[in-house]
Amino acid sequence: MIQKILAVVFGSLMIGIGINYFVIPHHLLDGGIIGLGLLGKYAFDLQPGLTIIILSIPLYLIAFFYNRNYFYNGVHGLLVSSFFIDLFRPLSYFSVFPIFLSSLSGGIVIGIGISIMLINNISAGGSDLLALILSKITSINVGIFILSFDSIVILTGALVIPEATVLYSAILVGAVGLTAFVVTGILKPIMKE
Repeated sequence: MIQKILAVVFGSLMIGIGINYFVIPHHLLDGGIIGLGLLGKYAFDLQPGLTIIILSIPLYLIAFFYNRNYFYNGVHGLLVSSFFIDLFRPLSYFSVFPIFLSSLSGGIVIGIGISIMLINNISAGGSDLLALILSKITSINVGIFILSFDSIVILTGALVIPEATVLYSAILVGAVGLTAFVVTGILKPIMKE
């Protein structure tokens, strides 16, 4: 239980810092529900954390009725990471990295946060839950669904953010995915021992 609490707090801290220090200053997008929360911020100046919670409610209701383990393992990560995303908003005023380094660094920081949570069977966003459910129903790899959701968000973002930022957003999403792949591959076997 203590390990899960630490994973939620540390992973959420990394996500909140990554989003606010690297992503928001350059109007970059992440994938999934977090990306939709960022789109809400850029287009309508909404609080991204609160937007993420609101957009995730239907997905968590589906998870509650489909598989309660998905619900219980995800709701804490969603609430805490969304809280830290909004709490660390002032960090976006202090970012000094150029856009390319921000997309790479942000991807690594967010990827580490997500990895810490995934290793402990915790989710930070609703689209991961939907991907898990669809994967179980269809037997298609969960990564295919996550990549599809991320691509849709970034392509939708092209309507709101400049074209150049779309490319850097794709680099960010790639860095998040690669970092999560590497970190979970290294830490998961260690955690099992």
